[in-house]
Amino acid sequence: MTQSLPLSYRPAAPADALLIAVLVNSAYRGDSSRAGWTTEADLISGARTDEGDVLRMLAEAGSMILLCLQGEEIIGTVYLKQTDATSAYLGLFVVRPNLQGGGIGKQFLQAAERAVVARFGSTRMWMTVITVRDELIAYYERRGYRRTGELKPFPKEAGASIPQVENLQMDVLEKHFEDFETPNDVESG
Repeated sequence: MTQSLPLSYRPAAPADALLIAVLVNSAYRGDSSRAGWTTEADLISGARTDEGDVLRMLAEAGSMILLCLQGEEIIGTVYLKQTDATSAYLGLFVVRPNLQGGGIGKQFLQAAERAVVARFGSTRMWMTVITVRDELIAYYERRGYRRTGELKPFPKEAGASIPQVENLQMDVLEKHFEDFETPNDVESG
């Protein structure tokens, strides 16, 4: 797919919270998520997040939500949180469903990696992925992430998220990196 406008990235502000929640929910849950390949609609029902959750994430020390923009339009979000002196967590990684599969996610993931190096000094990024999402785990493995062998139960504190499959578990994936240059494509904030 050819992109008509270049991608840019910026940290989210509280004014973006509702739009972020709507975008995240559209990519993971319900019929709108089926336009992309990241859907969890057959595994989990209910909202993935809401405006209040996003505002809490934005207010947390050592965290940020990075936005991916095409022109002036927000088309992707990712939550990044420093978890210790060398590690950062990646969550809520989303590209608008009808734009998935065209390389935007790959570029956005690289920008997120550069952002945690620049902002937190991280040398490791980790995430959790539902174990039965083989195609999603394979996507991250192609980008240098590896399974750690650690499994976590699906979070009980998942808010409105209701598992539709019994015994859902989360696979912990990680990537180590030391040689990124300081990003010049992420505005400081």
